[in-house]
Amino acid sequence: MTEPAVVARLAREITSGLDSGDLEGFYQDLHRHPELSFQEHRTAAKLALRLRAAGYAVTEGVARTGVVGVLANGDGPVVWLRGDMDALPVREATGLPYASTVDGVMHACGHDLHVTWLAAAAEALAAARGTWSGTLVVVGQPAEEAGGGAAAMVADGIHTRFPRPDVLFGQHAAPGLAGFYPHTPGLTLSASDDVDVVVHGVGGHGSRPESTVDPVVTAAYIVTRLQTVVAREVAANESAVLTVGSFHAGTKSNIIPAEARLALNVRTQEARVRERVLAAIRRVVEGECAAAGCPVPPEVTVHPGCPNTVNDASLDGEIAAVHRELFGEHTVFDFGQAMGSEDFSLLAPAGVPYDYWYVTSTPAPAWEAAPGEELREKFAAVPGNHSALFAPDLSVLVPGVRTLVSAALSRLTG
Repeated sequence: MTEPAVVARLAREITSGLDSGDLEGFYQDLHRHPELSFQEHRTAAKLALRLRAAGYAVTEGVARTGVVGVLANGDGPVVWLRGDMDALPVREATGLPYASTVDGVMHACGHDLHVTWLAAAAEALAAARGTWSGTLVVVGQPAEEAGGGAAAMVADGIHTRFPRPDVLFGQHAAPGLAGFYPHTPGLTLSASDDVDVVVHGVGGHGSRPESTVDPVVTAAYIVTRLQTVVAREVAANESAVLTVGSFHAGTKSNIIPAEARLALNVRTQEARVRERVLAAIRRVVEGECAAAGCPVPPEVTVHPGCPNTVNDASLDGEIAAVHRELFGEHTVFDFGQAMGSEDFSLLAPAGVPYDYWYVTSTPAPAWEAAPGEELREKFAAVPGNHSALFAPDLSVLVPGVRTLVSAALSRLTG
């Protein structure tokens, strides 16, 4: 690891010529044309075009829509930089002049920023290849929002088809007054699992409920009862979130349907808590269905999602020190452990250290107008990731490139 001050100075030099107008144009184009998970064809093509022009050997179609660019530049470590590309099924409500042109689809999580940062960092490092030695691998990952993109890239041989990483870096746009770069050593993001539940009842006419077993009522009891799992079965010093995100049943007001479907999401930070919560879900669902006299046992299907994201503490400390040199001591702080989830860590082979940090992106006027005096109050009040009002400040475009460039140089200049 080169001294943080040396890395920061080189990163400033390498990025001093960044064209903010070009970055804004590229970002706004991506924002206007969002694409859902595994449909990122246009986005991937845009990224691949810039990487090829910068001198990278580019492979497209990795895990269907993923992009991998490789720049071999002499002996040295292999550094991977990752950016995710997909958007969300959200109808944009920002009113921006460059708002989404795709109805019901929006870059509500900042992945358009991530691709812009990744492309510009790759270009800057390629243009300055005389200052570093090693191999840079740039990964445009599909389907982070669907939870399967990183796993699909691994299944498609990303660890064997391309130079194996010695270190992996990634970052995420986050709510918070623009101009800060939070780092958390160790556990930073939680594990996520999805659970599908099917309640089987007996359908019939709405005027004769006594001749049915109403799955809507049973599922409603399940939803209510599930609210006690975290409150009464998870210790106060442990963390878990259980969300019922979807409830579907019936087609008409006077028809009692034959089944009801629930979609759940579980966030945990410890394996034993995860198992306890999943077991409780199964017990509650089966118990309520038995109490209602359902003719067929319910279906409870667990879809394992993202593992915990656990930064290498030593590596995170080194990159945080570089970012302090770049942006000022006050700009880097410990964000703490979040219940959000990411599949980023799956891209790191076993034993390979990784670091994942944040770039706060709320425009100053929006932050100042948010109610509350304390940081947490304002943080909760401003539009965050997955909001139809999520609108990052364009001032974060250049700094977000510098964070990635400096992280890569921390290893490539060693």
